[in-house]
Formats: sequence, C-alpha cells, structure tokens
Amino acid sequence: MRAAVGVMAALVLGFAALLFVYRYLPPVSTLMLARQIEGETADRRYVPLAQISEQLRKAVIVSEDGRFCQHHGVDWSALRLVINHSGAGGPARGASTIAMQTAKNLFLWPSRSYLRKAIEIPLALVIDFAWPKPRILEVYLNIAQWGQETFGAEAAARRYFRKSAEKLDEREAALLATALPLPQLRNPARPSPRHAGLAARLVARMRIAGPAACLN
Repeated sequence: MRAAVGVMAALVLGFAALLFVYRYLPPVSTLMLARQIEGETADRRYVPLAQISEQLRKAVIVSEDGRFCQHHGVDWSALRLVINHSGAGGPARGASTIAMQTAKNLFLWPSRSYLRKAIEIPLALVIDFAWPKPRILEVYLNIAQWGQETFGAEAAARRYFRKSAEKLDEREAALLATALPLPQLRNPARPSPRHAGLAARLVARMRIAGPAACLN
C-alpha cells in the first residue's frame, strides 16, 4: 500500500513538474519520444503561436473544438453525447477538446479506451486551469501529428505546401485541419475527393465563425 502511494505521489509530482516546464519551454509528446526510442526520425520545428497562420488557428478550433474559448478543458455536453453513441472501443475523437488532445499527446498513449479517457479528462482540466488558452493552442499545434514523421504546424506546412505555417492560406489551413483525425491516410497536398470536400465545408464554417476571443 505504501509503495503504491509512493508511486502515485511520484507520478503526480512528475506531472506537475512537466506541466510547469511545458508552460514555458517547447514540450515533447509521448509519440515523439516513442519515435526517438525506436530510432526513427521526427520532423518538428517549434514556432510560437504568432508565427502560425491565423487561418490555421481558426481552422483547427472550428474543426476540432468549436467551444474552445467557452469550456474549461472539457466540453461536458459533447462528451456525454459521444459516449452515449460510442461502441466497445471507447469514446471517439469527437469527444475530445483541444485541451484533452494536448493532455493525451503529452502524457498518455494514443489508442482509444475508457481508461485513457478517464485519465485524460482530469489532466485536461488541470492544463486548462494552469495554462492560458493561447498556450494550450500553441502547444497543441506544435505537437499534433500530420504524418508518420511530421509533428507540428511548421513541419506540416513545409512538408505539404513548401511554405512556413505563418503563410498558410484559408484552403491550406482547412486541408491541414481536416487531416488531423487521420494523419496517416489524408495527404493535405494531394487530398482525396472526400478530404477536399471536408476541407471545403470547413472553409464555409470558418467564414461564418467569429474570431476566437480567448486568443486576443
């Protein structure tokens, strides 16, 4: 019992330390670490939020987490809805906010399960409490996977469009944002008809959506 308490205390302290460090310094996701341990290369070029196209910021928020500025890390109404319609494999990606995906990418494992979701939720609440919204979005955009060896918006923009993340236009941003659920299968530079259609519909939604007030 004492050993278990000690392990739990060490995990909590470790998480708190990383949370403080990652508030100010470029973080490394668990998937990036796994790639490095396996001897694979990972292309990631960390850039501040100001150097990521406003179009990409908007595209990701509209596509991934429309209530990003309103909730406190977890969108409870959306989570309940998705869980009620989930199968045995666990909640789908649609239940995840940007804070929850950041928690998963930084501290947890990628496969879906109710256990992972149960851990992910309190981590997301703590991240949202400890970090301002712009920092959460910045970290997420810098650790999100956009291909087998491509992590972060800057690496993705240069790989697929031969330009910096700061120069992405509306359509390119939408193609990148709609690739996130299936980064291994969707190529933003050569989108399938379905992928292109998703991006076009996202562009329409982006034009209706107002600015993200919490990023100003």
